[in-house]
Amino acid sequence: MTDLFTAEALAALLQVIAIDLVLAGDNAIVVGMAAAAVPLAQRRKVIFWGIAAAMGLRVFFALITTQLLAIIGLTLAGGVLLLWVCWKMFRELRSHGADEIAPDEAMDAPDPSGTVTAGVAGNAAVAAAGATTFGAAIWQIVVADVSMSLDNVLAVAGAAKEHPTILVIGLVLSVVLMGAAANMIAHVLHKHRWIGWVGLAIISYVALDMIWRGSNEVLRHMA
Repeated sequence: MTDLFTAEALAALLQVIAIDLVLAGDNAIVVGMAAAAVPLAQRRKVIFWGIAAAMGLRVFFALITTQLLAIIGLTLAGGVLLLWVCWKMFRELRSHGADEIAPDEAMDAPDPSGTVTAGVAGNAAVAAAGATTFGAAIWQIVVADVSMSLDNVLAVAGAAKEHPTILVIGLVLSVVLMGAAANMIAHVLHKHRWIGWVGLAIISYVALDMIWRGSNEVLRHMA
């Protein structure tokens, strides 16, 4: 635990917390939007299994983080992947997230099967999407979760660098936030967009740092 009490370690810890918060909120938005596209009677199941899948994938990738980071070139590939995530985040933040829906809001969204409920019934994007089957919604979430969970683990590992304690804290925190507070975080990020911009800046820095370190690693291996 002694590595926690240095300025470098504390800076890395703050980066990890910011990354976990932003990516947990983004994952919740993915779950909410997928749930809003299925008939109302199936939405609770979609939300439950969507969040469960996100938690499970985070645990899985966390368990093999050491093996992942030992692969020559993965740090570079992870940095490039995170840059793509940053581009998506930038586009979402620039559009002010007008079409974003948190899991709890999905329960009040228009029923694409024909029944319109209270709440955000005016969300035309959801209504226009048409009904999606339960299986298709789960598959959509799982595909997104694989990418986002890997992004989360690589970003946390990239920020933690040579601090294994912070790496463990970050990975545990990402699972806890996804399971217990993702819905609330999604609302906070939607209301206070500046938090998302701060998170975007931190993840961009981590991505560029990973690309730099990964490139040097590959060049050393080739030499």
